[in-house]
Amino acid sequence: MVYYHLGLFVPAATRARAAQGFGNGYSFGADLYPIWLTSRETLLHHQNPYSREMTRQIQIGLFGKGLAAQGAAPSPDYRAFSYPVYVDLLFWPLALLPFPGVRIGWAVILCAITAISVVLWLRALRIATRKVTVASLILLTLSSYAVLEGLFAEQAGLVAGFLLAGSLAALVGRRLFLSGGLLGIALIKPQMIVLVALYLLLWSSCQWRERWRFAAGFLLMAGVFGGSSLLVWPGWIGQWLQVILGYRPYSTPPLVGYLAVGPVRSFTGPLLIVTLLAIALAFAWRMRIASAASPEFMLTVSLLFAVTTVAVLPGHAVYDHVVLLPGILLIGFWHSIEASKKTYRLILGLGALALIWPWICAPEIVMLRPILSPQRFSTILMLPIRTAASIPFCVLALLSLMAWHRVGKNEIEGLGRADTQSGSEGASGPEDPLQFSEVLGRQVT
Repeated sequence: MVYYHLGLFVPAATRARAAQGFGNGYSFGADLYPIWLTSRETLLHHQNPYSREMTRQIQIGLFGKGLAAQGAAPSPDYRAFSYPVYVDLLFWPLALLPFPGVRIGWAVILCAITAISVVLWLRALRIATRKVTVASLILLTLSSYAVLEGLFAEQAGLVAGFLLAGSLAALVGRRLFLSGGLLGIALIKPQMIVLVALYLLLWSSCQWRERWRFAAGFLLMAGVFGGSSLLVWPGWIGQWLQVILGYRPYSTPPLVGYLAVGPVRSFTGPLLIVTLLAIALAFAWRMRIASAASPEFMLTVSLLFAVTTVAVLPGHAVYDHVVLLPGILLIGFWHSIEASKKTYRLILGLGALALIWPWICAPEIVMLRPILSPQRFSTILMLPIRTAASIPFCVLALLSLMAWHRVGKNEIEGLGRADTQSGSEGASGPEDPLQFSEVLGRQVT
């Protein structure tokens, strides 16, 4: 799979870019370059990262030319710096180094923290398994299409995924202030964390005496980032929002928007998104009393991540699908509870096929490369990644069925009792992760 992506898919995409006149810039590390450049220019020359001149410099680095000067599509503002300005504050140390060296070192760091994320999610889900299973999960994660895309582009979404995993692992481990602080740092990709952040802040306010440290950690870190950014660029929030709104003409809509068909697609697409978000927020409200050690809590978090991938993130942002990892792990280790349901088994089979399809198809593509002509090979090159858009829907459907079966059986009334009786968050959960499946089985029964 790694050879298919780096040896076949990426070179083909590079040739296509060159044929369109955009092949003279950075491809490897394309998403890191705007951060590195704006951090460098802000530090050395105090330039505004959202200015038109900075956008032109980013385009020259990525495409070899400024789009406004050449009159090229899609827009003169394409690839403008779209991150909150405090991202530049975090990357200032790297801005002092040359970009070719930075992107190599950063790729190694992203590989390492993505592997650690798998371990942290297992800890957050309280799944105890063998070392060989953990190693296999890490290998499969690093060789998945979503992560390979993020590693090649050096996407900040992988950093946000690591911070989210650390935050939830710390929360389950009852280190609430650390958990909130890590979630505050994950604001470098606000679109990835918005639903989960709203839920966790609501969860924290529900039992304020026991959970206030989480909100304190989050608000403190967000305040430090926001305050320091305003000191450097007082008007950055309005400029950033203007850039985000400017991306709409050439950014793809969320995946759920593609389910809308017909002449009223422009209306039904946003309606589907709003409806799904409303249902997700209503479910989060109902689960606000859940203990952090309860299965329902992590089920809620995983479900909100799945909703984020189909209703919030742009459709092309497959590299941000790393937030599906806790849901996939949850389904993989807990799915036997719903195994008797025919609908669940059908969706599970389709989802498993969609998930493993790239690893099934990539070896055949690699072996056929020397045999087929370039024209015929180009028609099958995209086969391993054809299921990428369907995976989030399968994960969302399976998690929704799990929530329906569990929460719909009058289990929710007892979610917060253990907190009230013990006086400490998480006391209802098992101390030994090996006992977690037993506790889950008793709750479902």
